[in-house]
Amino acid sequence: MLQTPRRARQAAALSLVFGAVLLAGAATGAWGGPGDLPPHPSVDAVRPAGTGLPADPAGTALSEQQAEHLLGATGDRWGAYYSAQEYAEFSQGLDGRYLGVGLSVGRGEDGVTEVSRVAPGGPAAAAGIAAGDRLLRVGPDQADHLPVTEVVARLRGRGDESRAGSEVTLEVRRGEGQVRELQLHRALLDSQQVAVEHLDQGVLRITVRAFTSGVADLVRTALRAPHGGVVLDLRGNSGGLVDEAADTAGIFLDGGPVGSYQERGGTRELTAPPGGDQRTPLVVLVDGGTMSAAELLAGALQDRSRAVVVGARTFGKGTVQQPSRLADGAVLEMTVGRYFTPAGRSPDGTGLAPDVPATTGEDADALALRVLAGLGTRARTSAPAPKTAARPGSEVRE
Repeated sequence: MLQTPRRARQAAALSLVFGAVLLAGAATGAWGGPGDLPPHPSVDAVRPAGTGLPADPAGTALSEQQAEHLLGATGDRWGAYYSAQEYAEFSQGLDGRYLGVGLSVGRGEDGVTEVSRVAPGGPAAAAGIAAGDRLLRVGPDQADHLPVTEVVARLRGRGDESRAGSEVTLEVRRGEGQVRELQLHRALLDSQQVAVEHLDQGVLRITVRAFTSGVADLVRTALRAPHGGVVLDLRGNSGGLVDEAADTAGIFLDGGPVGSYQERGGTRELTAPPGGDQRTPLVVLVDGGTMSAAELLAGALQDRSRAVVVGARTFGKGTVQQPSRLADGAVLEMTVGRYFTPAGRSPDGTGLAPDVPATTGEDADALALRVLAGLGTRARTSAPAPKTAARPGSEVRE
């Protein structure tokens, strides 16, 4: 099935926000009623030449076709048009919750749709679905014949199905075993964007998959456990909310700049509050799937000489998008500028180079631990909780 320009733009935007959720393995997400848009912090306003549109098109009457024409005319690679309900899905996922059955799917080079992850305690786990199972059907259609984004949409539900307790029928098979037909009931689940693992020598590995609402607080909570060094794994993290990424950077910084982005009429500076943890040895793991807000975080810790960045060059998305509610309730999300690291670097188009690159075939995890050992990890019997950073009153989506 060929994607329309609209679907292609939406798929790109969603994959950048949800990272592993839609790119490495699309997770069932949230559908709900239209919510309020975030306030307006963004970057330099874009006034499309010859369109007659204001810099901020909020309240403008635009059809879907007109919106697509506008995005095409301005060359906005990351812009997207959403109906009111589609944007509600998008936004609720950023709140760290989703309505679904608790599984992620991916598609291999052979075109087979497989379960890549099962959320503990969700409907899929209760039904006995496991990572590696093949997803054959979603409702009446073969999963392999649908775009992954469409598989995700059907797992979430549409219209009357977009509520807890609604049913979706799946066919799955494990290995060469028999096909199982399952009726699962959707539930409201946590997106589980932060995973914590205790390694040897007091090392704490914190994996952040995307910057949805509340992620910085989850990182703070993880750091309350005794630890002598931290590996912050941002591989495959394709961004999310700028404020969450900046707040996470502030956990490891004792005040000072985190980054900046241009806002209508000026530049907004992102700063860390005083009191962050400056002592714990820190390594940040990145790769070609580290994008957007995750690049801002890695760049801030790199520029401030707070962490050693290990892995591969990052993706290179340094732009910020602003959503505007149109007259009919739909949302036009447009690129309005770029963000910069504390040293004034923009990763847009080039990405960020690691301090210690992993060579082809090298185990990046093992390399990170060797670098951390060189920084002088030390086992602790306790670790002071970093002070809570004050959150800005607005959210910016990348």
